[in-house]
Amino acid sequence: MQGTIRIIAGKWRGRKLKVLDQTDLRPTPDRVRETLFNWLNPMIEGAYCLDLFAGSGALGFEALSRGAAFVVMVDQSPQVVQSLEASCKQFGAENVLVYQAKAPEQLRTSQQPFDIVFLDPPYQDNLLLPCCFYLEKAGLLADLAYIYLEADHPIEQNELPNHWQLIKSKQAGQVVFHLVKREKLT
Repeated sequence: MQGTIRIIAGKWRGRKLKVLDQTDLRPTPDRVRETLFNWLNPMIEGAYCLDLFAGSGALGFEALSRGAAFVVMVDQSPQVVQSLEASCKQFGAENVLVYQAKAPEQLRTSQQPFDIVFLDPPYQDNLLLPCCFYLEKAGLLADLAYIYLEADHPIEQNELPNHWQLIKSKQAGQVVFHLVKREKLT
């Protein structure tokens, strides 16, 4: 059975996104998204964003709704990608690129570095930290970037790449979420 999740704020406030019924698809809960976007509020306007493991697209569409300049949504499931493309049409979202890829190794290079990245992989796949290091090594991040990490356990500062600083962490039920600031000094 399909479900829905709503956009919390911005130009699409209250609009609903379809959530496919897939075992490893668990949309970020409303209250977690609300906290996250309160944290990101000063940085979201005009930001270039990556929603890796996009799933329902809740994080990417929320970012667009709140004024992000562009969002790249990536998921490895063809059904999820089709659903995301349908949501883009339904919302009239043009400043978005959706594609299918296995992360991190099939991630495309980007025309411009990402200011904000949403990382919420399936917990059991152990991809969160490898994706962090891949994003850093591949040069996909802006000198000043913010990365959202969602996991089923706390992430420690010493597990992250150099130049990454854990600035906020919170837990909501089984979800532990973090905001990391990546600042590369030139």
